[in-house]
Amino acid sequence: MYHPYVNPVYEYQRSPDQDKQSATHHPVIIIGAGPCGLSAAMDFATHGIPCVILDDNNTVSVGSRAICFAKRTLEIFDRYGCADRMVDKGITWKQGKVFFKDDLVYKFDLLPEEDHKYPAFINLQQYYVEEYMVDRCKDFPEIDLRWLHKVTHVDSQPDLTTIDVETQDGKYQLTCDYLLVADGANSPIRSQLGLESKGQVFQDRFLIADVHMESDFPNERWFWFDPPFHPNQSVLLHRQADNIWRIDLQLGWDADPEEEKKEENIRPRLQAMLGKDKKFELDWASVYTFQCRKMDDYIHNRVFFIGDAAHQVSPFGARGANGGVQSVENLVWKIRYVMQGNAPYKLISTYNDERQHGAAENILNSTRATDFITPKSHISKVFRDETLELAKKFDFARKLVNSGRLSVPCSYPDSCLNSESCDAFESDMASGVVCKDAPVHVDGNNTWLLNQLGIDFTFMVNIDVPESEQAALKALLQSVVELSPAVNIVMATQTTAPALAELANNSQMILIQDSKNVVSQRYDLSPGSAYLIRPDQVVCARWKAPSLEKVKEALQRALGHFVEE
Repeated sequence: MYHPYVNPVYEYQRSPDQDKQSATHHPVIIIGAGPCGLSAAMDFATHGIPCVILDDNNTVSVGSRAICFAKRTLEIFDRYGCADRMVDKGITWKQGKVFFKDDLVYKFDLLPEEDHKYPAFINLQQYYVEEYMVDRCKDFPEIDLRWLHKVTHVDSQPDLTTIDVETQDGKYQLTCDYLLVADGANSPIRSQLGLESKGQVFQDRFLIADVHMESDFPNERWFWFDPPFHPNQSVLLHRQADNIWRIDLQLGWDADPEEEKKEENIRPRLQAMLGKDKKFELDWASVYTFQCRKMDDYIHNRVFFIGDAAHQVSPFGARGANGGVQSVENLVWKIRYVMQGNAPYKLISTYNDERQHGAAENILNSTRATDFITPKSHISKVFRDETLELAKKFDFARKLVNSGRLSVPCSYPDSCLNSESCDAFESDMASGVVCKDAPVHVDGNNTWLLNQLGIDFTFMVNIDVPESEQAALKALLQSVVELSPAVNIVMATQTTAPALAELANNSQMILIQDSKNVVSQRYDLSPGSAYLIRPDQVVCARWKAPSLEKVKEALQRALGHFVEE
C-alpha cells in the first residue's frame, strides 16, 4: 500500500503529578486527544483556563477517517488559531453532483452567496487536522497534553471526580472539578460508569477506500445511485489532500468485512469504477456499518461526554466531527462562566438540552440519508428510483433526494437561553441561530465580522441613527459596557465619520464599517437595531429599539438565571 503520510510519534513524558503522594487536583481534565478533546483544550486555553489532556496513544489517527470539515467548524477553529493551516492544506469545495445509473440527475452548490471568510467545506484527512491541532496546543501554556497516560478508572461524585491513570512508570491519581470525556464511540469511560449510548444499527456495510492517483476529476462531491460499475449499490467520490481520493462503496449486509478489506478484493471494484488501465495505489481501507446512537444525558455529575462518546452518526452528511466540535463550543463557554462566578451552575445543564437537540437533528438527517441510500424493501427502492428519475427534470423532486444532507450550523430555536423578539426583522438571524460572517473594515483594514465578536457576550448595534437619537444611544452603550459580566460592543456603521466614533476609544467597544452593506442585509441591522450574541456566536436576543432593561434581562436569561432547576 501507498502511505504518503507518516504519523508523528509523541513522546511519553513523566508529569510532576506522578511524584506526589496524594491525588493532584486540576480544574479541568479531558480524556482523549482527538478533534473534540483537542478543541475543548484550545477553547479553555483561549480563555486562560488550564487543563490536562490524557490520551492512551502517542500519535494522531491512523487512516484518513473524517475528511469533510464544514464552514462552521472552520470558523470555530479560526478562533483557536489553526483554521488557515487546514484550509491551505485541504481541498476547498462547495459543489456536488448526484448520478443515477449513467445519468447526471442534478448539481448543487452549498454556498452560492459571496462574502464569507471560509468555504462551505474543505476535505482534509483527520490525521492532518489532529496534527495541526496538536501543534497549536503547544502554543498554549495552559494546555498540559500527556501522551501514553491511560485512564483506567473514574469515580464520579456530585462535586468532585477522581481518576486513576496508568503509565509506563506506574499508576497515579488525579481529581478535577470538570471531566470532559472524548474517548470515542466505544467510550471505555462511559461503559465503566454504567452509562449507555442507545440507537440503531443499519444492516448494511460500506467499504472506504482511500486511493492515491492523478485525476482530472473536479473538486466536487460525486454520488452515484446504482451505477453500471457497481450495480444495485451506491458510490461516493471525494478528493483529499496529497492526491488521495476517498471512495465509499456500498457492499450489502452479507459482505464479509475481513475479506472486503483485502487489497486483492478491493482492486477489482476500483478498476471497474476507474477503468482497467487507471493507475492508482491503495492508501487505506476500512469496512464500516452505519450506526446512529446517543446518550440520554451527556452529563453525569461533573463528567461531561462530548463527540462520538456522546453521540454517533452515520458518516454520510459529515455530521460526526462537525457536530462534535459544535458540542464542545457549546459546553466550554458555559463551564467557563460558572468557574469564573459569572453564572449559576444550572447554566451548564443547558449543554445537554441544546446538544441533545443538535444530536437528534444530526441523527434524523443521517437516518433519512441511510434509508434513502439503502432502501429496505422492493417498494422502497421503486419509490427511491422514481424520485431520482423525477429529479432530472423537476426541482421539487431534488429536495427529496438524500445522498447525505451535509452538515450545517445547528440552531436552538427553543432554548431557554433565548429572549423572544416582538420586533419584525427581515432576516433569519433569530434567537438561537449561529451568526453569519460578513466582510467589514476596522481601522482601515479589511477583516471579518466573526473575528470581531470576541470570546465574551457581544452587543452589536447600528449607530447610524438620526442626530436626535444619538445622545440616547450613546448613554445606552455606556451603560451596557458597564454591565457585569463584561459585554463587548460592536458598533456598525456605513459612514466614514460616524457621530459616535469616539466611543471606540473604550477597549470594550469596536467600530466596524459595513462598507459593502453585507452586515446590514444579513442581519437586517437598520439604524438603532441591535443584537445580543453569546460567546459561542449564537444570537440570544435582538431588538429594533433596545433599552438597557431589555439588554439586562436578555443577558441574565442567556446566563441561565431563569433556567428551571
